[in-house]
Amino acid sequence: MQDEPQEPFTLDFDRQQRCGYPEVVYGEGKDLANLTQIVARLRDHGTDVLITRLDQEPAEQLLTTYPAGRFNPVARTWRLDVASPPSDGPGVGQVTIVTAGTSDLPVAEEARETLRWMRIEPLMVHDVGVAGPHRLPARLDDLRDADAVVVVAGMEGALPSIVGGFVDCPVIAVPTSVGYGANLGGITALLGMLNSCAANVTVVNIDAGFKGGYVAGMIARRGQRRNERS
Repeated sequence: MQDEPQEPFTLDFDRQQRCGYPEVVYGEGKDLANLTQIVARLRDHGTDVLITRLDQEPAEQLLTTYPAGRFNPVARTWRLDVASPPSDGPGVGQVTIVTAGTSDLPVAEEARETLRWMRIEPLMVHDVGVAGPHRLPARLDDLRDADAVVVVAGMEGALPSIVGGFVDCPVIAVPTSVGYGANLGGITALLGMLNSCAANVTVVNIDAGFKGGYVAGMIARRGQRRNERS
């Protein structure tokens, strides 16, 4: 008697109970058959699905199987809302995502789709980089009420420090690989952000829109729950 073929993945269904949110699927390198099985398992378990770094072709194939899914081609993310909204409802907590330039949009959109998966609709502030310093002050009202601000920037990575000097909340800096040769694929922006003199700035990895959005979402939800208890 032949053994049943073993699935090449093991899903962590207890992660939401331990960590507050379910497992996220990193799509790059996974074939369509495995992705389809993973989505089916998560859906059948009543778990919202988020796949990151997914290319157009497998995303469209997944939409054929799961037409309720949502693919963002700029962010390269695929979502399927399965679970009922949390008792505190969608949109709890406020996060603002700031981009230095339009070239940073793919990373910013990954952060936005992550927050939507967390049932938080972020406010977007685009193209306010330091090359045009007058643009940021005009949008400060959109930043000051946020529980957390995600700042996505490449080149020299100066924008998070400037934003940090205007707000009283955590600023999650996301360096991007946008820039000319000496940007070194985002390393220059990363090091600039790590050396920020703004005390409220913390930094995630290069092009890590998912991580920046996730951390901001956790901050926003925890702050909202603390307010409700007080």
